[in-house]
Amino acid sequence: MTAPRQVLPNTTYLITRRCFGRMFLLRPSALENAVFEYALAVKAREYGILLHAYCVLSNHWHCVLTDPHGRLPEFQRDLGSTIARALNAAHGRWESFWAPGSYSAVALQAADDVLDKLAYVLANPVVAGLVRRGAEWPGLWSAPSRIGAAASTVRRPDHYFRKGGPTPPAAELELTCPHGFDSVEELRARLTEELGRREEQAALDLAKQGRSFAGARKVCAQSAFASPTPDEPRRGLKPRLASRDKWKRIEAIGRLKRFLTEYREAWSAFTRGARGTVFPEGTYWMRVTCCVACFSSA
Repeated sequence: MTAPRQVLPNTTYLITRRCFGRMFLLRPSALENAVFEYALAVKAREYGILLHAYCVLSNHWHCVLTDPHGRLPEFQRDLGSTIARALNAAHGRWESFWAPGSYSAVALQAADDVLDKLAYVLANPVVAGLVRRGAEWPGLWSAPSRIGAAASTVRRPDHYFRKGGPTPPAAELELTCPHGFDSVEELRARLTEELGRREEQAALDLAKQGRSFAGARKVCAQSAFASPTPDEPRRGLKPRLASRDKWKRIEAIGRLKRFLTEYREAWSAFTRGARGTVFPEGTYWMRVTCCVACFSSA
């Protein structure tokens, strides 16, 4: 059984979701880019999600975002469903689009952790040996300069979405500066520097292996139904939180353990018939499905 997930308002996360069978179902193309960007813009606005950075690779995508209202599961559900239905229709598929299990949501504890994951997301195509610079990635990739800049208008694609349907003709896509930084200029400067460092290190590591970058043309020529070589790392750790500071990490792990203990105690009481049981703060599934009461620190 999957452990209960604590969903607290105003939490910043690193989000990762992978395609079924590691297939390249998100392979960069005009259609894939347009569908994903439009769905992301619409659903972020609908659920009040604050986007900070994102990168959509061929068989998975990453995003750093803040969830002000504790609606991350709804956002992920509807975003994933929209993208899956639209791109399955484009590929002529009916099978699962996303890998089994839920998306990964790693709660970030401090500004340095957010910066670390922002750089991780934007350096991903380079570290994977696909392109020499993140800005060369032909798929969706958000440049550091877009954080705190004016929102961009994303038009509804002609594919899949009905002109007279419930989705808007256009949506605004904005990248905001996460909390914890003195200014957006400071964040941009630090992120650009760290991204450059990681890109240079990735190039050195690839050269030591006697390999070269695949290049955008080769990436775009791949079949959507292909998948990486079998030696790609799999079955790694699935953390729920991240912090570069040892003591903040220990403190966060302690809070999570307390939540799990209190949740199990509340669940046990609830299943014995105590319908007035109050669940710990951040309980999501029981709150939205059974309307249980939850503690609040507000």
